[in-house]
Amino acid sequence: MKNLFLILSFLIMKSSNINGQAKSDLEKQIQEALANYSVLKNIPYGVDAEQIMDIYVSKESSNNSDKNFTVVFLHGGGWYLSDKQDVQRYIQPYLLKGMNVINLNYRLKRGVATASVDLTEALNFIQKNNGKYSLNLKRVVLSGFSSGGHIAALVGVSANNKTYKPSLNKTIKIIGIVDFSGPTDQLDIVEKRFIDWKLQINKEISSTDIGNAMFPDDGYAPKESIIKYEPISYFDKNDPPFFLWHGGNDDQVFPSTFENFIKLLNQNRTKNEIMFNQNAGHSPKSGELKEAYDQIFIFLDKL
Repeated sequence: MKNLFLILSFLIMKSSNINGQAKSDLEKQIQEALANYSVLKNIPYGVDAEQIMDIYVSKESSNNSDKNFTVVFLHGGGWYLSDKQDVQRYIQPYLLKGMNVINLNYRLKRGVATASVDLTEALNFIQKNNGKYSLNLKRVVLSGFSSGGHIAALVGVSANNKTYKPSLNKTIKIIGIVDFSGPTDQLDIVEKRFIDWKLQINKEISSTDIGNAMFPDDGYAPKESIIKYEPISYFDKNDPPFFLWHGGNDDQVFPSTFENFIKLLNQNRTKNEIMFNQNAGHSPKSGELKEAYDQIFIFLDKL
């Protein structure tokens, strides 16, 4: 038994050293990659203090030819909490590829409608001031996790729809959407889940607070007022290619809420990609995230 304990201890220490070494190697790679970037932090794109973004301009992006993307990423948090600093794991793969990246904050605790407006406002601001940034706005990829994924999907599929407001500047071209667990349909079910869940997130915030703030009103918002914020309402065959990642054990945005949207994506599987992990939860673990990005870069290569 003593020998077994020693062996297990050795294996745990060895595994920790390997993991630590891998982490150290990744950090070194990221630092080396950032040396080829001009990094602009907390750039305001609106008058609200939360309307800020970090812009990573690759010094070599112009050498990427048709792969000179501008990736815009939005954090999750139920349209209620979190921050752009919480999603480094999602933007680092793009930085390692030398792509331009915008890491976006948006207004929180003021509902889905207000948060969703901010992506369009940010893109229009960039277009108006692009002399300072020299970003390629003809090859924009919108991406996000959870609520951020929802906003990316909503703005991406509605860009060619004249009824959706605010309008995106016509010189901005969305060529792809990458959505991690972001709701695409049945926001009423997502709202109900959070209101009824009564999960205490910290001393000040519960899931009910998040649910009630999605569509600020008393109780559940009527379906007819919600559908205009559902990406599925704007989906058509002329939308940009769509990459959707979601997990079978997602306890926040249930897999069933994606079913109708997936049927639409499946109408053109040479264009759209669905990555469903039966054992994954709402947020991908490290290995799941790596597998996702392996597929995402294959997806982007086709754009």
